[in-house]
Amino acid sequence: MTTETKTVCFKCGQDVKYYDSVLRIIRTKGRKTRQIKIQRFRCLHCGCIHRNLPDDVFPYKQYEAEIIRGVLEGFITPETIGYEDYPCEMTMIRWKSQIIHFPL
Repeated sequence: MTTETKTVCFKCGQDVKYYDSVLRIIRTKGRKTRQIKIQRFRCLHCGCIHRNLPDDVFPYKQYEAEIIRGVLEGFITPETIGYEDYPCEMTMIRWKSQIIHFPL
């Protein structure tokens, strides 16, 4: 998990303070899942809450970043051996259509 903390709000630019943490389930290879703790920060000015995501997790995605990158780079396809462990074909198509939003 990233040890860097956010120091300013993305909306208003004011300071943020640690608020709490939440558990998030991440799907990994081999049909396994793991839980990670996500820190949340609250803006002292506007009250907006921000999550501090680690590098191996994309916002709003339940699969780890390595799997998503594999799909986007063409290493993981519906024809991949062990395909049943990966996302369905429609999910892969949707990720490819959203490629501009994922940092590679």
